[in-house]
Formats: sequence, C-alpha cells, structure tokens
Amino acid sequence: MAATHHTDATRMLDSRGYAGPTIHNTNPLHLLETPVRDRITESYYWKEQCFALNAATLCDKAASLTYIGGTYGQQKPTPFLCLLFKLLQLLPEKEIILLYLRQKDFKYLTALAAFYVRLTFDTTEVFKVLEPLLGDWRKLRRRTREGGWRLDYMDQFVDDLLVKDRVCATSLRKLPNRMILEDLGHLEVRTSPLGEEIEEIDRDEDELEEVNGTGLAQAINGGSNDISD
Repeated sequence: MAATHHTDATRMLDSRGYAGPTIHNTNPLHLLETPVRDRITESYYWKEQCFALNAATLCDKAASLTYIGGTYGQQKPTPFLCLLFKLLQLLPEKEIILLYLRQKDFKYLTALAAFYVRLTFDTTEVFKVLEPLLGDWRKLRRRTREGGWRLDYMDQFVDDLLVKDRVCATSLRKLPNRMILEDLGHLEVRTSPLGEEIEEIDRDEDELEEVNGTGLAQAINGGSNDISD
C-alpha cells in the first residue's frame, strides 16, 4: 500500500501529459517547490502515515498534530507540511476545507486548512475566509528551520499567510494590496476587531485630558486670586 501511495504521488508530480484538475492553472502538487516535494515523498511520515488517508481520515490525522512548520534540521518535512501536500493530492471539496477551518476543537486542523486556503483559493476568497481568523489568539507551537521550537499564535500565522511571500518552506503567490480590492468593490473596508477597544481608549484619554485641563485651569485661577489678595 505504501509503495502504491508513493507511486500515485510520483505519477501526479509527472507533468508530462498531466490531465488532472489544476489550481491557478497548474498541477496542484507543483504549488510546493521541487526540493520540498522530493523530501516529503521520501519521508517516513509520508510513506507510513499518509498512504491511506482520505478527506475524513486526514481530518483525524490533522487533529492529532502538535505543531506547525515547514522543514527543519536537514530539510526534514514536518507532519504539518506532509498533510498539506496530501490535501493538494486529494483536493477535497471547498465545503470540507471550510469545515476544517471553522471547527473550534482542533487548532492545528484550522491552521492546516488556512494554509490550504492561502495556496488554492481565489484572491478575494483568501481575504474573506482568512481574515476572521485574525481575531483568533490561540497559541501554536512552531518548529523552526534550526529544529528548535517557537511560540506562535493563530492570528500571527494567518497574518503571515496574508502578507508574506514565504511561509513554512513554501513560496506563496503574491496577493494584491487589500485597498486595491476595496477600490474595485471586491472587498468591503475591513474593521479591526480591536476597533471598539481603541475607540474606548481614545474616549478615556479625551476625558482624562478634559479633567486635567479643568483642574489646571482651576489651579491657575486660584493662584491668580491669591496674588491679587
């Protein structure tokens, strides 16, 4: 079974005569760079843990993840990256990916779905689907390229997906500036989830300045009266 699984991946990677579904006019597996693809298909996790996965069982496997990351050490792929590659092989229906993304129990499944959305969805959909996660402050463990660990957060990971050109050893197609999409009418003006808190802070500061100003004026007037006396 594992050998067949490896052969299927190799067949999909062969661009000669490829007639399967495409993402952004390319073979979905080619959304990851060749060296990364090679390391994934040669890795133990891919051969032993990914060979029998479908959209349902991949959900269970992703729910057991304990960290995000790309490659580390001697360019070893993380399980997170291997499962992303498997998703690109399976190409689940969009509704399934959105279920992965919006469930609340398994944060690494959410992160995996967000990464898949960034790679495969249309530009406008990427913003609409991912931006709500900018209010998600759950902690994530990240495996660094050096093989160490780093504390991350879901909102920071999603922000990286929206603004950076490379995340988790994966080059991302460049997104247009959000304001351009707003001007074209493709997106509504985004309201920050912290907007109300910032406005409340501004109001408190204005009130404090008003109180301080009143107190200062009273002190000056009081001092003037003392001098005149």
